[in-house]
Amino acid sequence: MKRFFNNAVALCVVVVVLFLIVPLPTFMLDFLLIVNIGLATMILMITMNISEALEFSIFPSLLLITTLFRLGLNVSSTRLILSNGGNAGTVINNFGQLITGGNIIIGIVIFLIIVLIQFIVITKGAERVAEVAARFTLDAMPGKQMAIDADLSSGLITEEVARMRRHKIQKEADFYGAMDGATKIVKGDAVMSLIITLINFVGGLMIGMMSGGDFASVLATYSIATIGDGLVSQLPALMISTATGMIVTRSVSEGSLSVDVIRQFSAQPRAIMATGVILILLAMIPNTPHVALFIGGGALTVGGLVVQKRMESQKAVEEATEQQAVVAPEEMPSENDYFKDINNVYSLLTVEPIEMEFGYSLIPLVDESRGGKLINRIVIFRRQYAQDMGFVFPSIRLHDAASLGTNQYVIRIRGEEVAQGEILVDYLLALEPSNPLGEIDGIETIEPAYGIPSRWILPENKELAEIYGYNVIDPLSVMLTHLSEIVKKHAYELLNRAETMQLIENLKQTDPELVEEVVPKVVSYQTLEKVLRNLLKEGIPIKDISLILENLAEALNAGRDIDAAIEQVRGALARTITRRFCEDGQLRVITLDAEVERRIISSLTRNEQGTYLAMGADLMQQTVGQIGEYIKKFHELSQTPIILVSQVIRGYFSKMITQFYPDVYVLAFNEVTNNVQIQAIGNVTMEMSAMPEQRTVNT
Repeated sequence: MKRFFNNAVALCVVVVVLFLIVPLPTFMLDFLLIVNIGLATMILMITMNISEALEFSIFPSLLLITTLFRLGLNVSSTRLILSNGGNAGTVINNFGQLITGGNIIIGIVIFLIIVLIQFIVITKGAERVAEVAARFTLDAMPGKQMAIDADLSSGLITEEVARMRRHKIQKEADFYGAMDGATKIVKGDAVMSLIITLINFVGGLMIGMMSGGDFASVLATYSIATIGDGLVSQLPALMISTATGMIVTRSVSEGSLSVDVIRQFSAQPRAIMATGVILILLAMIPNTPHVALFIGGGALTVGGLVVQKRMESQKAVEEATEQQAVVAPEEMPSENDYFKDINNVYSLLTVEPIEMEFGYSLIPLVDESRGGKLINRIVIFRRQYAQDMGFVFPSIRLHDAASLGTNQYVIRIRGEEVAQGEILVDYLLALEPSNPLGEIDGIETIEPAYGIPSRWILPENKELAEIYGYNVIDPLSVMLTHLSEIVKKHAYELLNRAETMQLIENLKQTDPELVEEVVPKVVSYQTLEKVLRNLLKEGIPIKDISLILENLAEALNAGRDIDAAIEQVRGALARTITRRFCEDGQLRVITLDAEVERRIISSLTRNEQGTYLAMGADLMQQTVGQIGEYIKKFHELSQTPIILVSQVIRGYFSKMITQFYPDVYVLAFNEVTNNVQIQAIGNVTMEMSAMPEQRTVNT
């Protein structure tokens, strides 16, 4: 039985196809016509009660099935009309009598009006809306993906939520793409209904006249049957077409259509009252329907007044609640009195690990008593970053600064400014796509975290900006994303001795034997701190602290220096590094030619301070220049630039190249697992044209 229900839709489609071939009795046709009307009504009701299109994602396929069902019934009814002398069942006959009302000309005119309304107004409009929605949805996909990545990196969402949101975006693109094609089916169905109606009418007249009937009776019989058949098929088609237009316009709804209409109309009481007054004024003009206009105008005016009073009373209750929540600020001593105590002066010498200062206008984003959510968002980001990287960054000191502009903020690491930005609280930031579909009015600016050209736009322009392909972000998310990127970039500076010891104390709970054996007998806290800092600086998670300790102790026991020990630790973290930088099983990289690597290896120099890279000016210029050109390709792909080299030179080459390109990561071949497909974006070679020319001087 379960298998039967699983294949019920497929069986129904096969039966519908058979309608095109197998004749149906009149009682069966009557039943199926009623089912068709009921099914179309149910689909229309569903589309009016959903809040987003994906709640009815089967609609494109259902549209094809219902159209095929309707055409099958049309073929069956046509067969009965032409073969049974115009008798195609009770339903068709009753609908024909209803619309003609004893006058065939009126019936034909009304039927044609209904068909033309569906074909020209609803079907044509739904087709255009579906086409535009499909194009805009596809164009907006990159911006939505960037928004998900930004929320994930700032800790606002988890990896699971990000995966679900990406899947939803893909489903939206597939849905609107399918709807774009499905509306063509609705248009074809409207055209086909006109053709079938014409066939029924002309064919019926020919068959009736050839059978010896008089023209008047034949015309009456077949016209009623034709109009009834057309109306029975066009009513469901009209409802399906309306549902099609309804579902492709459910883009910015927050609830069902009924809820949205009531809420949004009731939010404009002045407009309602103004309309009522206008109708009353029109009623005073001679020769107008005075009673109807007075009743309508009075009802709208009274309704607007009721809605406005309700809104005012609700606002008064909210203001009273806010006033009760206000607490009188405590009296603070003056600044001079506070610093009379010499112990308080020492508080000025404290250097905060992370500090964020705000202008006056940004305080509501931070102050929890005024609805600020920045602190909660920072807590979420700290937890997400700890899960990803294995490091808990310290608390962030948040305070206002009178020296800043009202819309400015500054981020400091250990007391020194590392970044600043400016946001407009009452606006939204629209990130400009590579090829916008239109230009939106706004204040031009640069997104502070990633340097993307953007515009500050008014909230009412958000929908238009998204249609043009812009990715719209609220001010709080802009500031938090900037803060999260700064924390990631400077995390290695925030890891101090106390944090290192805390990590070891945490490891004692799960692996006390390893800690007792290694720390600090083999690996000192100073050495471990240096290794962990190096890993964080190059974007490598330090979550697997036990694996790091084991390999670090092994390397130091083997007599290797700290740089070689770090490379061994990185090799042991190959799976972690691969997961960190690999995307969809692919790793796009820049490689070095064998000759370039050979010359770099020959440039390694050792002295009392250790080994360092002493590249010639020509080799460095060629290498840096070519890598700069290849990095542009990574930016076009919106990916992190990665250089893949041999393990021998990785550490030294990374120190050299990050001086020119800080956002580039250098990996070794042994740090990438075998199950990854490596794709070389470019290969750095020795350019002969750039080699110094040999000249002979005659004396």
